[in-house]
Amino acid sequence: MQEKYDYDYLVIGSGFGGSVSALRLIEKGYSVLVVEKGRRYHAEDFPKTNWNLKRWMWLPVLRLYGFFKLTFFRHITILSGVGVGGGSLVYANTLPVPKKSFFLSPAWAHLADWEAELEPFYPLALKMLGAETNPVFHTGDQTLQSLAGDLDKLQWFEPTQVAVYFGEPDKTVADPYFNGEGPERSGCNFCGGCMVGCRYNAKNTLDKNYLYLAEKKGADIMAGQEVVHIESVDSTGRAGYRVTLRPVSGLFRREKKLLVRAVVLAGGVLGTVPLLLKMKKKSLTQLSDMIGRQIRTNNESLIGITTLDKKIRFSEGVAISSILHTDENSHLEPVRYPSGSGFWRLLMSPMVKGGPVLVRLGRLVFDWLRHPLINFRTYFVRDWAEKTQILLFMQTLDSTLRFSLGWLGLKSSMEDGGSAPTPFIPEAHDLAWRFAGKVSGKPTSLLTETMLGIPTTAHILGGCVMGVDAGQGVIDKYNRVFGYENLLVVDGSMISANPGVNPSLTITALAERAMHYVPEKK
Repeated sequence: MQEKYDYDYLVIGSGFGGSVSALRLIEKGYSVLVVEKGRRYHAEDFPKTNWNLKRWMWLPVLRLYGFFKLTFFRHITILSGVGVGGGSLVYANTLPVPKKSFFLSPAWAHLADWEAELEPFYPLALKMLGAETNPVFHTGDQTLQSLAGDLDKLQWFEPTQVAVYFGEPDKTVADPYFNGEGPERSGCNFCGGCMVGCRYNAKNTLDKNYLYLAEKKGADIMAGQEVVHIESVDSTGRAGYRVTLRPVSGLFRREKKLLVRAVVLAGGVLGTVPLLLKMKKKSLTQLSDMIGRQIRTNNESLIGITTLDKKIRFSEGVAISSILHTDENSHLEPVRYPSGSGFWRLLMSPMVKGGPVLVRLGRLVFDWLRHPLINFRTYFVRDWAEKTQILLFMQTLDSTLRFSLGWLGLKSSMEDGGSAPTPFIPEAHDLAWRFAGKVSGKPTSLLTETMLGIPTTAHILGGCVMGVDAGQGVIDKYNRVFGYENLLVVDGSMISANPGVNPSLTITALAERAMHYVPEKK
């Protein structure tokens, strides 16, 4: 006789894919449990600056259980979020729809007419996430607009669509989004703190929309737990899954076992991919050999412009408030941190061109010898976040990596076709110098980029891509895992082409589409 199920659906992860899944599944009549390894946050829990590592950074080995995770691999450095709400806690709020090239990419265009398929789900995602047009330009935006004029591309400069409630600054109002069913919100005061956690209840993180409504309708959220094992009851998954959970912290981490009808993997590339790689070796041996393949970034370059002009302040505004499309494949965005959040200065160095490592080191030394005073003043500027405008350059051009399991866990490799991502993008460097010239600034880059040639991304995608069968992908076009029933992947690892823009909206839209095809519970 079949044992009683603890839940119909277990959702692993509470980011953009997991939160959508939780709400739509509970609305379809299923019982739902969301498991999240991070903690639950309220406005007062967020740090005032990112120097408060205990509240900001996720590094359990040092007993740091914040919401920002920094992961180093051989070929990529990844910035990600941990906590109830996933990446929405730390992302920069921007919600752009990708350009047409994303939908037509050969990597997945043969599976469906994706522009038509997602047409009804992008507006739904924008509505649920509370997207609004940024109403105010600050110093960084005005400088980027001036740069657009110099390039004769003013028509390609525009404000961003962001998941922020603007309203009246610091004024609390009843739920403005869901006919009073959602939580109270407060108007944005443009403090620049979006990426160190919004302390003023203005940022539309997932715990204020999808997850809030899912819990209100009966979904359970279990924070501080991680899934360590998944085993199908029968060989197909039709009879359900036995799932093992373990607390993330604590002296005695007692495991808990659950029996569920179905599982939605939504832990992102850093959660879903390693878990499935482990399970393929242990309990889910029929999984596709494509797990960990076709890992993508947005071909990003992150450059800091630190000004020595005492009158200039870059820290005011929302995290990303404008965008300049430099060509059909590329764009530039100004990114900001709140005043006082100068942690990143510890990892910065003068920006140099690419080339072999010894050549880069020579250029770095020469820059210090040539401009010792400017470099010294740049590094020790009083308020790094206030005086530094980060520029985020992204491209839709495709390149892929492969992740596999090693002795120390997940590792990255360039053995998956195409050129590897690089931090040395000539166009990005040229734009950075132009921007710096307008603000009496000095361009800087992360040491991992300058010294090691390893690019940094906040948008890691792929690893469980779509295909026509298990030989080409891990999941089908409806997000169902090949080889097992009632097992889905709904997170950034499902993205099968480079969107070239911040991917949160696209992950949300694809998640809405995936849940649309799940039948209602009989």
